[in-house]
Amino acid sequence: MVRYILTRALSLALSLIVASIVIFAVIEVIPGDPAAFMLGLNANETAIAALRAELELDGSLTERYIAWVSGMLSGDFGTSYTYRVPVSELVLDRIWISLPLTVYALLLSTLIAVPIGVIAATNRGRVGDYAIIGATQLGIAVPNFWFAMLLVLLFAVTLQMFSAGGFPGWDDPGAAIKALTLPAIALALPQASILARVMRSALIDTLGQDYIRTARAKGLTRGQAIRRHALRNALIPVLTIIGLQFSFLLAGAIIIENVFFLPGLGRLIFQGITQRDLIVVESVTMLLVFAVIVVTFLVDVAYALVDPRLRRG
Repeated sequence: MVRYILTRALSLALSLIVASIVIFAVIEVIPGDPAAFMLGLNANETAIAALRAELELDGSLTERYIAWVSGMLSGDFGTSYTYRVPVSELVLDRIWISLPLTVYALLLSTLIAVPIGVIAATNRGRVGDYAIIGATQLGIAVPNFWFAMLLVLLFAVTLQMFSAGGFPGWDDPGAAIKALTLPAIALALPQASILARVMRSALIDTLGQDYIRTARAKGLTRGQAIRRHALRNALIPVLTIIGLQFSFLLAGAIIIENVFFLPGLGRLIFQGITQRDLIVVESVTMLLVFAVIVVTFLVDVAYALVDPRLRRG
């Protein structure tokens, strides 16, 4: 087990190194000078050079990369070019919107997907199963930002049950949760579709095992065999997908947050791109990548604790 964890940890470290290089390189090739952008069209070269030195943009790419990585390792994500405050402060302000939104969407996805997957598996080959397969395929195919705009048109513009965007803050938890409901539904739709198909496949495989037939031969009804034996084992791959979906939802809320004007991490990245605030874009993107890789690592370790075959492999 120790060897397995060390191997996965080494893979995590290598993934983070590669991700940091790719993120830094991609950001650096974006055309435009942040200093010139901040000073405007009428700025002279002397002022631009002075601002570049103040923002520590006058070093070589290697020097700036090393300074950026070493700063993140010590908890210093740099200072925003636009807001002139530490990036860590911006992240702490915005994470309390992105993180609850992710948890909310994951909860909705799970509550929708697991019952639907069970229904589809227990009615395999029937009309209900085909209907669920078609609906989940549509859920996977529909872009979540397009679905989000449909939700706004229906529930905000037509029915006026929800606001079209914005976030009132956590002073009123009820209003805050209500503001996150439509974005969470838009995020949960494709994830619920994927999870429902995984649940269906896992349960169908489990129902074909010998111990399920033995349980039925001992007098258990089909429903009892599913609840007592099949469902528990079928949930193992489902739990793995749920763990992975958490990181994907956290990193994938950028478009949804912009559709609903939520001041979360996704909107912070979008604003950083439009304002040429490269240090914000680099640091927040790297933080999201770190979250994805760490959650994936934890899921791998947890799965190995359940399945000893992985440890031996």
